Amino acid sequence: MPLQLTGTPGDPDLIRLPWDRPLAEWPEHHLVSLPRGISRHVVRFARLAGRVYAIKEISEYYAKREYRLLWDLHRLDTPAVEPVAVVTGRTGPDGEPLDSALVTRHLQFSLPYRAVMSGTLRPETLNRLLDALAVLLVRLHLTGFYWGDCSLSNVLFRRDAGSFAAYLVDAETGELHPLISEGQRLHDIDVAHVNIFGEMLDLQAGGLLPPSIDPEEVAGSARDRYHGLWEELTSDDIIEEVDWHVIDQRIRRLNSLGFDVAEMMVRRKAGTGRLVVRPKVVDAGHHQRRLLRLTGLDVEENQARRLLNDLDCFRVAHGLRHEDEAIVAHRWLAEVFLPTVEAVPGELRGKLEPAQFFHEVLDHRWFLSEEAGRDVGLTAAVESYVKHVLVYKPDEEAFISGE
Repeated sequence: MPLQLTGTPGDPDLIRLPWDRPLAEWPEHHLVSLPRGISRHVVRFARLAGRVYAIKEISEYYAKREYRLLWDLHRLDTPAVEPVAVVTGRTGPDGEPLDSALVTRHLQFSLPYRAVMSGTLRPETLNRLLDALAVLLVRLHLTGFYWGDCSLSNVLFRRDAGSFAAYLVDAETGELHPLISEGQRLHDIDVAHVNIFGEMLDLQAGGLLPPSIDPEEVAGSARDRYHGLWEELTSDDIIEEVDWHVIDQRIRRLNSLGFDVAEMMVRRKAGTGRLVVRPKVVDAGHHQRRLLRLTGLDVEENQARRLLNDLDCFRVAHGLRHEDEAIVAHRWLAEVFLPTVEAVPGELRGKLEPAQFFHEVLDHRWFLSEEAGRDVGLTAAVESYVKHVLVYKPDEEAFISGE
């Protein structure tokens, strides 16, 4: 069978990669070094025209299966890497068949959980990582996805304002159903608990885990955070008919976690004057969708929340409370956001993505204003941040640019 590349490749040079050689033998000039977790398959990162692709060598059946699963997750707006193509019909120079390959787009500004766990971690950073992992697992289960192999190596984290967002990397063992069963859901969490504990022990044995981190405690915390979040999202509320503020509080809590409530199911409890209320929770992204609709900016959820807060402050400060929201958003984008991110010198723009830069400038402005006892203004905050903070940050695109 001739070489065949199936998918939606954005770069025609993908077909020109040395597919006639095993991935482990590819020349260095095709590859870029990026942190990755442990894998049962050979995985490499290739750089083409400024874009980085992750390539995994795997059998044709599983390559096609995982490609379809990742596309389904992408279609459902679930946090997972984006599939690009499946390469089949590979043969070596001697005519012997080679395994197929799955190509996915590398998620910029991300690191595997295993890599960050092996570094110096403050307790609050570890907590945010575990919260992000719990949110990812809940979102997958609400979608009907059974993973079957959640581990520190199969999850990427990406900064999302002050928190982290987690992404699925490997869907090889996954299954997508209209609705996940309770048995599947609980088994998935048991597998995740065992895998996380095992990888933490592995890091500890290799001297890569900070002494302050207890593997058993971390694995247990990840499991407990998941169960707590799942309960918050799916449990019933039993209320007196007049206590609707309880439901309002519940909805606000769900929104603060990044989930929307599409509708509510209300039934009367037999023999009482009480009502049983269960909110129907839909996928995360309340603030993302609002910001995208208003400005066209497609960012992480917490970043969107922070940018929308600044947009709302802009509306108040300029006396635009009664102006159409879309018009106010257009003014804020043109007068505040774009001038701020464009103030970064060209040589420093690889250090932070624009939304994260804007978020950190807002934090910097607050600290400067506290010290000065007055609002120093956005322009002064940008200049100070670039000069005293940004210039010393590691370049988050260094791996991609090859520097």
